[in-house]
Amino acid sequence: MDLKTASALRRLRLVSAPEAISFLLLLVCSVLKRTTDFNAVPAMGMIHGVLFVLYVVFWADAWNRAEWPLRTAALYFVLSVLPTGGFFADRRLKREAEDAVIATRARQEGVVGA
Repeated sequence: MDLKTASALRRLRLVSAPEAISFLLLLVCSVLKRTTDFNAVPAMGMIHGVLFVLYVVFWADAWNRAEWPLRTAALYFVLSVLPTGGFFADRRLKREAEDAVIATRARQEGVVGA
């Protein structure tokens, strides 16, 4: 994995958890708006919207650089629209990065089939 691909995956990973948290907070704010006088939906909606747009931009960049199959790219996109999907995306991206590091080290050491 080259440096630009690793950077693209890292950016996607860095925005996935905050995007998931903002989605959950937006849902909580929506419930509070309807049950109390507390209305943080406009502010939380703006924050979540910005994070979601960043996620989609970083997702497209990662898809382009990592050359994911359509199924993998679709999975990461679907995870972005699920309330806790960003956490799962973060975990999968972390595992993918760790696997890439292991494969790179194995190639450097000359291990066959890595």
